[in-house]
Amino acid sequence: MSRISVRGFAVASATAVTAVGSVVGVASGSVAQNNDAEAAPAADATLLSDIPVGQQAQVQTASLAQQADAQAIAADASAKKAAEEAARKAAAETAIAKKADAEKAAQAAKEAKERAELKEAASRSAARDSSSFPVQSSYSVSQIQAMARQMVPSGQFQCFSNIVDHESSWNYHAVNASSGAYGLFQALPAGKYASAGSDWQTNPATQIKWGLNYMNSRYGSPCEAWSFWSANHWY
Repeated sequence: MSRISVRGFAVASATAVTAVGSVVGVASGSVAQNNDAEAAPAADATLLSDIPVGQQAQVQTASLAQQADAQAIAADASAKKAAEEAARKAAAETAIAKKADAEKAAQAAKEAKERAELKEAASRSAARDSSSFPVQSSYSVSQIQAMARQMVPSGQFQCFSNIVDHESSWNYHAVNASSGAYGLFQALPAGKYASAGSDWQTNPATQIKWGLNYMNSRYGSPCEAWSFWSANHWY
């Protein structure tokens, strides 16, 4: 092996060769300088072609292997970063969704509790007040409405009144000629009122008690019953 070829092989083995035929750079200071004319700077720039053919393949293989390793490391780092970012994003979205679900559940529970309390209070009020009015032979609309105001929670009265207005115009003797529906709430059959009291035909307070209980048990409150009535024109 010639002197220049040995030096070129040593230098090429220590540095990366990026393509076949590329110049193999010599690291600064890797070869000691002396006064020998044969070691002039021009001789330090060694071409791949200066390396014996049998050893060129080894140098090229080592260089390509180094490049492949560097690319693999870079790809792994990029993939790891992307995976970590995706995991953080997914965790944030999951946390937001859980928070929203918890808030919805809390709101639903609050509303359910309020409805239950309202229903219980209305039922107690109706049971207590329906029998506290003096019995009369007849009742005016204003008297019937006054009864209802005392039996129906104040926040629900307008909804309650809207339904009675449309069903019977506050006539506790109102009869539907076609179906036979009767009274303030047009109960069908009319005998349903009996669950609130045996005097349902002559006492509007008994009918009011029945109507309030019906709205609470079927819809949750008079206002929810009125919402249904508004959409369907029956309840």
